[in-house]
Amino acid sequence: MQSNQPATYQMTNITRYTAIGISLLLIGFLLYTFSTIVAYILIAWVLSMIGQPLMNFFRNKLRFGKFRAGTNLSAALTLIIFIVVLGGLGGIFVPLIIEQAGNLMGVDYNEIARALEEPINQVYDKIRSYGFTTGIGTPAEQLQAAFGSLFSPQAIGNFFGSAVSAAGNILISFFSIVFITFFFLKDEGLFKKVVATLVPSKHEQNVRNAITETSKMLTRYFGGIVIQMTIITLIIWIGLSILGVKNALLIGFFAALINVIPYIGPFIGAIFAVLLTISSNLDLSFYNEMLPLLLSVFGVFAVMQLVDNFLLQPFIFSNSVLAHPLEIFIVILMGAQINGIVGMVLAIPAYTVLRVIAKNFLSEFRIVQKLTQGMR
Repeated sequence: MQSNQPATYQMTNITRYTAIGISLLLIGFLLYTFSTIVAYILIAWVLSMIGQPLMNFFRNKLRFGKFRAGTNLSAALTLIIFIVVLGGLGGIFVPLIIEQAGNLMGVDYNEIARALEEPINQVYDKIRSYGFTTGIGTPAEQLQAAFGSLFSPQAIGNFFGSAVSAAGNILISFFSIVFITFFFLKDEGLFKKVVATLVPSKHEQNVRNAITETSKMLTRYFGGIVIQMTIITLIIWIGLSILGVKNALLIGFFAALINVIPYIGPFIGAIFAVLLTISSNLDLSFYNEMLPLLLSVFGVFAVMQLVDNFLLQPFIFSNSVLAHPLEIFIVILMGAQINGIVGMVLAIPAYTVLRVIAKNFLSEFRIVQKLTQGMR
């Protein structure tokens, strides 16, 4: 009998691991099949975390005599504020975007190429003097072709046509996310309850602890991102307005939005600012007026980056992610390797979730203890 015990124990382990593997495959298949619905739920969960401070304020502070706001009213007011803010941003920026799109459609890109031709050709001639050539035309010709393809009336028209055709799906997504967010706000533990029902009873408490800790960390993280975007928008808006750059608010908001992409986002924002500045000031002479203006624009972005790198990001990461900067850098590179820009944006929140899960379920491993020691 004793000789059969190891074999029986081994068979039991194989059966258990097989069941776990099949369960994981089934869960993965369901998540993939219903990925859109899963995305709605995750977005709603994030919004509920961002809105939790407002929810708590309304629930605890809002009162009229003996009447106090309950969970339903507090959740509704929080969603109304979200929608008002979103509508306000749309009311401010959509007309600016449409106006700027019209301007870009009417710009003579040959004129831009001619305005930049002299300095670019000087650099090109210097490079060519060292024996380097491209064989595909001068830089001015390449710039003209690039501008023409990116901002041609047909390209811009196709973009807006695609946006209009996607409006129906966006509307459905919007109402779905709002509906789910309402119930996540109303019942703060609803997401936790749903996930807890999907795991065995013996792991339920660990799951609840992991979700609670994740919610706290991500709430601080996304709240910090909102503060970061607001400050960046203000810095660039005020700085460019002082310089007299047109559409300073649009440039500032776009730079703040694109800054969410780690490392490369600020460069994209600066390039966007330079393109709009050039297209709006074609009548300026390059060396006497255009070049100093562009250098001033870069100066504003440099100030913004200093504030972001030395004040905003340390505040956000130290209070939410609780990870070493090198650790964050490697995680972002891994995110980029997995799914490009989207992976870079989602890398830090995903890593935060994985660290919390590892802390609650795999704390006996030394590597997990090292990676999560700052979270205690």
